[in-house]
Amino acid sequence: MNSKPRIGLFVTCLVDLYRPNVGFASIALLEDAGCDVVVPESQTCCGQPAYNSGDQSSTQKIAKATIRAFEDFDYVVAPSGSCAGMLKHHYPDLFKDDHIWFDKATELAKRVHELTTFLVDVLQVSLPVQPFSASVTYHDSCSGLRELGIKKQPRALLENIAKVSVNEMEDTEVCCGFGGTFCVKFPDISKRMVTDKAALAQQSGARVLTGGDLGCLLNISGRIDRLDIPMKVYHVAEILSGMADVPAIGAPDSSNQNES
Repeated sequence: MNSKPRIGLFVTCLVDLYRPNVGFASIALLEDAGCDVVVPESQTCCGQPAYNSGDQSSTQKIAKATIRAFEDFDYVVAPSGSCAGMLKHHYPDLFKDDHIWFDKATELAKRVHELTTFLVDVLQVSLPVQPFSASVTYHDSCSGLRELGIKKQPRALLENIAKVSVNEMEDTEVCCGFGGTFCVKFPDISKRMVTDKAALAQQSGARVLTGGDLGCLLNISGRIDRLDIPMKVYHVAEILSGMADVPAIGAPDSSNQNES
């Protein structure tokens, strides 16, 4: 009998489309932790864009498809606090007037975890050391921090696995301005927020900025590039797994990684 936890990896749209390396890194970390990992082919978006735009009907359809795709796994793990928060906290609210799907959504929510919290809080495992030479600063994403309490877990993993000290930037818990559709609806405000975030990251003295949500990292890396700040951006899973040997997020050719 196989005693390994069976994990359904919720890849996320941004990882699938812009940074597959984060998905591969997540699989490596979970397998090193003793898990069997499956990526359901039927998964799509978690539904946040529709949800944030007030399209309740479309969000419910997406949520039902997601619930079906992940119903047979011990745990559902996502390398994103934002997507994990959507599945864990907002799915049940979507079906508060439908007791059948409310129960299904609630059952799913109990099995959903963000990657670093799953490794630290659920598995409590030791992982292979993957030394990382560059100094790092960590950006706390809004959904992960406020909905899921992600704060100490990625930092503990960085210190214990990658053997790096985190240079904390000032106001690390302040939004970077991405906010899903926020950056589209309020571009001027978003630009000011990410400009401030980039400046604070530079002031930390770190050579690398990392975090757990690709949306934030894409937003920050784009501004860092436009401001010509000499800093690289990687998802925390890439650093922890020893898979940060590819071009940084937003760097040339980063979209062509792992195609072989």
